[in-house]
Amino acid sequence: MFSAAIHGFILAFGLILPLGVQNVFVFNQGAVQPRWIYALPVVLTASICDTLLISLAVFGVSSVVLGVTWIKVTLLLLGIIFLLYMGYSTWKTKPQAEGTIVQTFTTKKQIAFAASVSLLNPHAVMDTIGVIGTSSISYSGSARITFMVVCIIVSWIWFLGLSIFGRLVGRVDQSGKFILILNKISALIMWATAIYLLFSF
Repeated sequence: MFSAAIHGFILAFGLILPLGVQNVFVFNQGAVQPRWIYALPVVLTASICDTLLISLAVFGVSSVVLGVTWIKVTLLLLGIIFLLYMGYSTWKTKPQAEGTIVQTFTTKKQIAFAASVSLLNPHAVMDTIGVIGTSSISYSGSARITFMVVCIIVSWIWFLGLSIFGRLVGRVDQSGKFILILNKISALIMWATAIYLLFSF
């Protein structure tokens, strides 16, 4: 069981570490919100979505669902549309006087966008199924549950820490210039991901 926990920790951390749309969005919201607590909807949504994906992958449900062609195509198209719109919204966010940021994303938008970059990104979903789901097959019983729970805990801690780090960066950047640049980079990453998904389609 201990080896399953170590395996789950290393695997989950390795998967979540690379810069992607989900990480960029969580960091960005931590940085631009006037108070850190306002970024919690993004953190909670991203964490819950990852919990769902990891659980479905470990129990083999997601691989069965995504085996249906029309579901995969629908998921792909929705993901592309959401990413294009998110990129546009992020690009249009500009600093106001004294370095404050226009709060483009309301709580509902935060939840919708965080869910979209978590659940409507076929590449991320397939990574979860292909890596975490496949790796969990080597365990059974309590060891498999331990593997799954550790992967989920890593995800929650990562998103929480990422939003806090974003908040610290946002407070240091009194001019708002760094956040403006970050918004542009975030938008470009979202558009690039959408283009990648479109070509994969």
